[in-house]
Amino acid sequence: MKASFRASMAWLHTWCGLFAGWILFAVFLTGTVSYYRQEISAWMRPELHAGGTRTKALRRAETELARRAPHARTWLIELPDARTPSLRIGWSDRDGPGGFTLQTLAPVAPAGGEAPIAIRRTVGGDLFYYFHFDLLVLPFRLGRWLVSLCAVGMLVAILTGVITHRRIFADFFTLRFAKGGARAWLDAHNALGVLALPYHLMITYTGLVTFALMLMPWGIDLTYGGNRAAFQAEMFGQMLPGPRADRPHALAPLAPMLDAAERHWGGGAIGRIAVFNPDDATARVLVTRGDTDRIPITRQSLLFDGTTGAELAARDEAGPVEATWATLYGLHLARFAAPLLRGLFFLSGLVGTAMVATGLILWTTKRAGRAPGRGWRIAAALNAGTIAGLPVAMLALLWANRLIPAALPAREVWEFRSFFGTWLLAFAAATLLGRPLRWGVPFGVAAVLAAGLPVLNALTTGAHLGATLRSGAWGVAGVDLTILASAPVFACLAWMAMRHGAPSRTVRPPGTEGGRVLPVLAGTRRSAATEERAEVR
Repeated sequence: MKASFRASMAWLHTWCGLFAGWILFAVFLTGTVSYYRQEISAWMRPELHAGGTRTKALRRAETELARRAPHARTWLIELPDARTPSLRIGWSDRDGPGGFTLQTLAPVAPAGGEAPIAIRRTVGGDLFYYFHFDLLVLPFRLGRWLVSLCAVGMLVAILTGVITHRRIFADFFTLRFAKGGARAWLDAHNALGVLALPYHLMITYTGLVTFALMLMPWGIDLTYGGNRAAFQAEMFGQMLPGPRADRPHALAPLAPMLDAAERHWGGGAIGRIAVFNPDDATARVLVTRGDTDRIPITRQSLLFDGTTGAELAARDEAGPVEATWATLYGLHLARFAAPLLRGLFFLSGLVGTAMVATGLILWTTKRAGRAPGRGWRIAAALNAGTIAGLPVAMLALLWANRLIPAALPAREVWEFRSFFGTWLLAFAAATLLGRPLRWGVPFGVAAVLAAGLPVLNALTTGAHLGATLRSGAWGVAGVDLTILASAPVFACLAWMAMRHGAPSRTVRPPGTEGGRVLPVLAGTRRSAATEERAEVR
C-alpha cells in the first residue's frame, strides 16, 4: 500500500487504466461506431438502398423460402425496417437451435421478374459490433473474457479516478493546454472524464451485466444442476413446436398474423418471424416483438397455428430477473434511441474513447523526460498503434468494401483481412518510426482515406451522396458525411503531431525548482505538491 488512501487509489487508477487501456480504447471506439451498425451495413451493401413495403418483402420471403427449402424444419424471416433496408431469410433442418443457412435478399423483387439481385457479401457493421465484445481473432471465448476483465478494470479506474482527483469537478473548468506536457493531458483527461461520467459508468456496468452468466455462473449451476438450457428456458420462456405429423398442409398467409401481433402489442415493432414445420399440418408461426421501440429487450412473442392463422399462446410478462437484465442490456445497446438520442450516445462514446486515449498518452508523457526504458517504448508504440492505427484500419475496411470485386468468392474474408492486416501494419509502423512520425503518419493516412472515401463511393457505386441525399436515405448519407467530417480532425491531429512531436515536459509541483522543493515554500506547499503528484501519476 502507498502512504495514503488517495495515493493507493492513484496507483490503482494508473495501472488498471494502463493495462486495460489499449483494449478499452478499441472496445470503446468500435462499440461507439456500432450504434450505427445498421447504417454501416446498409452503406456496405449499396445494392439494397432502394426500399419497399413490408407486404412485398414478406411475399418475397415466403416465395424464396418455399422455393429453396420447402421441407425445412424451421424458416426464419427478418423484415426490413427504417434503419435496415435488407431482407434476410434462413432455414434449418435441425430440431434444436442453430444450423441455419442465412441469405440476404433485396427488399423488393426487381421489376419484370423474381430473380434475386446480386448482393455483395460483406462483414458490414457486424465486424465492429462483434469485435467490441469478442475481439474476433482469439479462440474460444478468450476474447470475451479479456474484454470483461478490462471492463472490470475500467470500472475500477472510473471509481478510483473520482477518488484520486478530489478536485475533478472543479478542474473540469480549468484547462491549462498552453502549459503543454503532462499538465495539459491531465486536464484533458479530467475534463473528458467528467463530461460524460454517468455514461461511462452506465456503459461499463451494463456491458458487464450482459456477460453475467459467463462471469458468475456458480449460483445458476448450483440451482439447475449445471443445466443452463433449463435456466434459459425458465428465465426467457420458450414456445417450441411439437413433432411433425407428416400430413402435408398449405401454410396460411403470414401478413394477417403480423397485423394481429402489432395490434396485440399496441403498434409494437415486429422483430423476427419463425415458421416451424412450414409444409406440415403441425405448422406453427412464432412472431417475436422487436426491440427498437422500448428499452427492455424482453422476449415478447405470439404463437399462431400455421394452418389456420389462429392465435395459440402469448408471452408478454417478464419476471423480475429477466426484466432487470433486459433493461440493463437494452440501455447498453440503445436500440430504442431516436435519432437525436442515438447521436448523444454516439458523442458520449467518442468522449469515452478520447478519455481512455488521453489517459494512455498521459502515462507516457509523464515519463517522457526520463531515460526511456523498454516498458516506456512498448507503451509508446502500443499507444500510437492503437489510438492512431485503429481508425486507419476501420477506414481501410470501408475502402476494401468498395475496391474488392463484388463477385469475388469469400470477399467478406478479404474485408476481414484488410481490417486486421492494416492494423498490424500500423503497429509495425509505430514500432519502427520515431516519435513524431509514429503519430503523424497514421493520422495523415486516416485523413486521406476519410477525405477520399466519399469520392471512391461516387466512382464505384450509384449510392453516392448526391443520390442518397436526393432519395432521403439519411442513414446511408450520414455514414459518408460523418467520415468526411472526420478528415479535417485527422489532418489536424497529424499536423499537431508533426509540428510538436512527442511532448517531453513533465509536471513539476508548485514550489519546486530543479526537482527540489524551494526552502521558502517547503512548509506551505508540501501537501499540495503531494496531491498534484498523485493526480498526475
